[in-house]
Amino acid sequence: MIKIAETQKDWAYSFQDETWWSRFSQPDLHSWVENEQFTKLVEQVYTKHDPDPKALACFGLLVRWQNEKAQIKEKVWLRFVEGNPRSDSTIKYLRWVCSKTYQAGKRVLVIFWDHAPWHISKETLDWVHAHNRQVKQSGKGVRLLICFLPKKSPWLNSIEPMWIHAKRKIVEPDGKLSANEVVSRVCSVFANPVLPFLQKS
Repeated sequence: MIKIAETQKDWAYSFQDETWWSRFSQPDLHSWVENEQFTKLVEQVYTKHDPDPKALACFGLLVRWQNEKAQIKEKVWLRFVEGNPRSDSTIKYLRWVCSKTYQAGKRVLVIFWDHAPWHISKETLDWVHAHNRQVKQSGKGVRLLICFLPKKSPWLNSIEPMWIHAKRKIVEPDGKLSANEVVSRVCSVFANPVLPFLQKS
């Protein structure tokens, strides 16, 4: 499917995943130091008076497409979500993704993703089928081709290592980040604008 997408000028293909950005857990981190001045990551403690959630859920899409010079370009699109990812927020996210893809001049988007409950739910898959029928009938919009990755194979999803590197980049060694600071830093890493959270239905 990737080879087909790379030969079609109005197609794009992508790798989709969700991750949690913790305000308290520190990632594994290696760094160069001088004079044995080691960077110490201090584990933060959650208190009941903290107004922000412990972690923030985020949808991410690594999109690749062929430009006018037949070069493969890529971009990561992000949307944070209120609470846990669910079928309703996934559908809102897919609507947004289709809009972004259409603005980029593409008519077909291939999405590779895993078997998360909100990916395989009847609600999500029914929406995808209905959406594709509407695009076919109207001749407008972006058709979605959903491809499921094998179970328990995160190494096949190209966005996975990007999460790891980004979590190391936004780390605050000895302080606690607010929810707004986490969102701002994550969006900065991926050169994304800070957008409103996808809301629960």
